[in-house]
Amino acid sequence: MIPLFDPKWKSLCGGYKILYDPSEALSKLEVGENSWDELWEELHHQGDVGEASYAAVPHLTRIAQNQKKRSSEFYSLVSTIEIERHRKSNPVVPEWLEADYFPAIQNLKNLALVDIVETSDPELVQAILGVIAVSKGLIKLGSLISFIDESELAQLLEKQLAWSELYS
Repeated sequence: MIPLFDPKWKSLCGGYKILYDPSEALSKLEVGENSWDELWEELHHQGDVGEASYAAVPHLTRIAQNQKKRSSEFYSLVSTIEIERHRKSNPVVPEWLEADYFPAIQNLKNLALVDIVETSDPELVQAILGVIAVSKGLIKLGSLISFIDESELAQLLEKQLAWSELYS
């Protein structure tokens, strides 16, 4: 894992395909400051992610492991990065980062399995279920779970299962 003070961060691109160093925002997150808006904005943009996005994932997972409660922002951002990693226009995870990135995704699954038992927050449940699917390699299912909103879900269930007619 690249230390947060490593100058390599300054050479990585984020979601806008331009240089972005997330180390300061990650450091803020680590001490309990809210930097989710910046991380969402810079690590992911309209389906684009970059090497800085991938390099942030092990840190996000490490930071989350040390928190008593994890947020839907955490699960959603990491699953979005993992989903968008499969987009043809995004770079592959660099070889020098593979040993940190892929185990972080698996650690994410372990955190999610603990958190799913303890929450009833619908937004957090959806983010957790999405990340579990993604971490198991079910990218399409994880994408559906992660990105669908309540009205789209209702529409899909109505079309596919005649929900309002057959279910209460």
